[in-house]
Amino acid sequence: MRIMVFDVPAESGGALSVLHEFYNEFKLDQDNEYFFVLSLPELKETKNIKVLRFPWVKKSWFHRLYFDYVIAPKLTIKYKVDKVVSLQNIIIPWIKVYQSVLVHNALPFSNYRFSIKESKLLWIYQNIIGRKIKRSVKRANHILVQTNWMKEKIIEQLCIESKKIEVKCSEIEITPKRTYLKTENSRTTFFYPASGAIFKNHKVIIEACLKLKKDGIPGYNVIFTLSGDENEDIAKLHNTVKENQLPVEFVGTLTREEVFDFYEKSILLFPSYIETVGLPLLEAKKTETPVIAADCEYAHEMLEDYDKAYYFDPFSCEALCKTVTDFLKS
Repeated sequence: MRIMVFDVPAESGGALSVLHEFYNEFKLDQDNEYFFVLSLPELKETKNIKVLRFPWVKKSWFHRLYFDYVIAPKLTIKYKVDKVVSLQNIIIPWIKVYQSVLVHNALPFSNYRFSIKESKLLWIYQNIIGRKIKRSVKRANHILVQTNWMKEKIIEQLCIESKKIEVKCSEIEITPKRTYLKTENSRTTFFYPASGAIFKNHKVIIEACLKLKKDGIPGYNVIFTLSGDENEDIAKLHNTVKENQLPVEFVGTLTREEVFDFYEKSILLFPSYIETVGLPLLEAKKTETPVIAADCEYAHEMLEDYDKAYYFDPFSCEALCKTVTDFLKS
């Protein structure tokens, strides 16, 4: 069978991790021939995998739409594929072959709805692109999701039969060299590896730090994997940190090995209120790291039966303050 795998959006972070998961799985399948259609990532070709790269897709939304509606369908004809696996939330239009789609963006299915004033881009994604994703999912022959909560959301919102949806859990490829060691430093260091998207909710951490300072509670440190200039919201938070001399450090992008090093010597703080998986939660479990997570469905599923998980209301800096204070006293 000739199978074409589409993932032109993948470039970094969780999306890139998902791409590598499927690549590593499919390269072991010597009974089928695969064509990986990508933009920027470079994957090594193997006996059963051919890689087709289209970097120009990233130039603009127009280039992306042209690729999706003109180039992608032509590729399936050119290479005479029998099946399409889309890792980009939407199926390929205008084709009649069997299509399986991985739905890994939680924004369209989230209970939290963004207003235009709050974020024009996220409003567009939820209300315009989100509708496109939902229509596409309805037309797919087979649906892949990474979590049970996403499966339930799709069934509930789109009235799709359960048997049509397969839950394919993410795997953590890296094996940590060491596990978390409780010390005076690790007990008072809080680490948050995340992008600068508004729903990652760095804001509640800064608000909690301001309250802790007002209440006269010192002796802790917060680490962000941001540089401080990612977007206007993050820049404002960075200025707040400097103006108030808060114990928050912006260390910039880290390698996965460096991230795991922080898991061994700090507490994972994860206040994001929109996630499909929340990969750092799974990584922290690998290193037996204590986790302070948003009280959301995805977090409870990822941290199920984990005795080092603590939850708080992600919209309450008071709730976060109490949890952090409890750690500082332990």
